[in-house]
Amino acid sequence: MPTPNGLARAALRFRPAAFAGTFIALLLTVAIVSACGILLESGLRASVPPTRYAQAPVVVAADQRVHLRAGAGEGTYEVTAAVPERARVDAALLERLTPLGRTVPDVSFPVRDDAGATLDASGWGSTAFTGEHLATGRAPTRPGEVALGTAGPDRIRLDTPAGPREFRVVGRADRPGAWFSDTEARALSGHPDALDAIVLLDADPRADTPAVRAAVGNRAQVLTGTARVMDPRLEGAKALLSGLGGSFGGVATLVAVFTAAGTVALSVGQRSREFALLRAIGATPRQIRRTVATEALLIAPVAGALGCVPGIALASWWFGQLQGKGAIPDAVELSVSWIPLLSAIGIGLATALLAGWAAARRPARIRPGQALAAAAVERLRPGWIRTPLGLAALAGGIVCAGLAAGNTGEDAANASLGVVMLFMLAVALLGPLVARACAAVFGLPLRATGPAGRLAAANSRTNARRLASAITPIVLAMAFSSTLVFLHTSQDRATRQQQEAGLIADHVVTDPRSTDGGIAVTRTSVLAVMGSGADRWLQSATAQGVSGDPTPVQDLGVRSGSLARLRPGTVAVDRSLADSAHASVGDRIDLRLPDGTPTRPEITAVYTRGLGFAQVTLPAADLAGHTTSGRPTELLVRGPVPAAAGPAIPASRWTAAQDLDRTLNAWANTTMAAVLGGFAAVAAANTLVMTVLDRRRELRMLRLVGSTRRQVLRMLRWEALLITGAGITLGSAIALVTLIPLAKAVTGEGPYVPPLVYASFAASALLLGLTATALPGRLLTRRPSPTT
Repeated sequence: MPTPNGLARAALRFRPAAFAGTFIALLLTVAIVSACGILLESGLRASVPPTRYAQAPVVVAADQRVHLRAGAGEGTYEVTAAVPERARVDAALLERLTPLGRTVPDVSFPVRDDAGATLDASGWGSTAFTGEHLATGRAPTRPGEVALGTAGPDRIRLDTPAGPREFRVVGRADRPGAWFSDTEARALSGHPDALDAIVLLDADPRADTPAVRAAVGNRAQVLTGTARVMDPRLEGAKALLSGLGGSFGGVATLVAVFTAAGTVALSVGQRSREFALLRAIGATPRQIRRTVATEALLIAPVAGALGCVPGIALASWWFGQLQGKGAIPDAVELSVSWIPLLSAIGIGLATALLAGWAAARRPARIRPGQALAAAAVERLRPGWIRTPLGLAALAGGIVCAGLAAGNTGEDAANASLGVVMLFMLAVALLGPLVARACAAVFGLPLRATGPAGRLAAANSRTNARRLASAITPIVLAMAFSSTLVFLHTSQDRATRQQQEAGLIADHVVTDPRSTDGGIAVTRTSVLAVMGSGADRWLQSATAQGVSGDPTPVQDLGVRSGSLARLRPGTVAVDRSLADSAHASVGDRIDLRLPDGTPTRPEITAVYTRGLGFAQVTLPAADLAGHTTSGRPTELLVRGPVPAAAGPAIPASRWTAAQDLDRTLNAWANTTMAAVLGGFAAVAAANTLVMTVLDRRRELRMLRLVGSTRRQVLRMLRWEALLITGAGITLGSAIALVTLIPLAKAVTGEGPYVPPLVYASFAASALLLGLTATALPGRLLTRRPSPTT
């Protein structure tokens, strides 16, 4: 008898088609895992070269992350989050650093001329490390003087964060911008007691860094080398890529592994008669297991190596799309190394080995005398490993669904995310039992359709494992795609409805020149400290600063309290944020302002339209000096628009503009749904083709006993409808159980499922199932039935 290695090589050599499905499943698994791994590595390694401070040897700047201690006792840990806008360093540190050498206080802020053009403004001292030079004139040294990088009159009026001022132009620089004396730049920036950074021009990065750190203590960071990069988009890019590669990658890896494992198990199970014959002629259980393992070792590395190619292509395309949409700085590069590629190949190999070992256990351990008889019928008894694990996952999903339904805010959202994963895990582990239940339920109407339908129902009942392998990928595709897409449609619809109902201003002035005649709004973000006791975390929340009572221009849907009581030291919050913080009117909430400054204002109102406007509403005075631009972003006007305010748009057009912004956020969800759904769809088609091709003997037998080709194909179509119908129903049910509490937590309403979108999902699944069944079925039945 040949050795196990020889058996495996002979099987691959003489029956390569039997392993095609396994090869495709492993290739797709490695492709999606490697793509997510490349994005994760790119997020971890993301960096950009220093730009503004490239010529500054040592930079003292504020920490651009907020730190929070959580936990208790030995379990204490630190929670961090990037500040929404730029954090600044205390200007008092300038005196401590002056004895160490020449220091330059650096501030940068936008100013606008009478023509509406925006210029980046700084102190002239910053040109020592940024490289600008005077083309004509001299540097500004006194109040009221400015150097410009553009041609124009000798006197100019500029709108600064400190208010509009008139200046005398004393010099022209060789680059666009505006420069004041260092002292006046600090006064005009809107935050005279805080600096963007302090640059030590004469310091030696190696020799003087310890002395600088000693001078600043824990009040600032000392940056040298690549740490001098202070691009706020870099932190966002790192978080985005790490989230895609980590969070989504974890889900995608789990889906891919379970799908590939099912395909490998199906492939091994289809060869049960072959293994039974080997056992009958004397093959030992160890030889059977070694044969399956050798086949995996021969197939998986090749499939993995080839799968890395589409994986790299997918990661490159995804990265390029994000970069094109401005989510990732142009200087950040995609990192492709051996680590994610080798890890993906290892995951594919481990999946093939474990799935093959599990599927080969039964044919390997059965007695030789019973092997052929046992291979002719499907085992009905559930597995003693998969069944308890599947029941545990099912119970966990039910518990999470109950927690999600009984909670609100962030607690409900967190519980909802576990529902889809646990239920999907339960479907994968309890596949044969689920398939038998589906065959029993969906088989009832099939019996009334005639002989072909009755035969399809009988086949589905007696081949539950084969049915489960085909149903699971369709359930995966429907559940995850529906959850991702319909969560966005629910959020998008609720946002649009809240904006249309809540914006009662007649006009909106974007980037206003004057704030007279309306309510000035500054849109930004803050960090809210959620949880209590030892369990605390930082949550980003949209925020708006208003120059007065917003009630005349915004109907925020106040549920309790009053916006008229909004004054410095107070805040109004959205219902979802209040529920997550377990706070109400009269309580105080811990916030971190856009630059990371801690504050603990009193809640004066709780409202319901935060999704359309902002989750946090603060007095504009509390945001003064804590935003990067230092100026309002909008002016909401009832009635005529003051001429000095600038161009205005109708409120309806402002809402439409917000819809355009939301399309960028929708792209990520749609892409993730397409990637995961596409993978599951191909896996489902692959599995269906495998199951039909494996039934060559069965279909020929049907032809032999008198069935026509049309009857056989009709039976296959009914089976495909049963499989896709069961997959669509289960996937939709899982998505709905997940979406109801999740949408309620995010929008305050139930999920919105556009009928046409859902119909397209269901129609795609049906078309996939029918096509993947009909094509191989026609191939197998195109020859005339054999006669005897």
